[in-house]
Amino acid sequence: MPTGVILVVIFTLVTLLAAYGTIRSLREKNFLGVLFGIGTVAVFGWFTIMTVIHNGYPVAS
Repeated sequence: MPTGVILVVIFTLVTLLAAYGTIRSLREKNFLGVLFGIGTVAVFGWFTIMTVIHNGYPVAS
């Protein structure tokens, strides 16, 4: 597997888990958790988008 494919998968998983954590923190009114969650979603979401643009979407093989 090329390195770009692995990066896309890892970045996507981190972004999705951070989004879930952000929503959960909002429900529990944990504002520091919301702050860090939004920051993580922004950074890793950007990495995910840019890796897909640069290396392409992983193809199932």
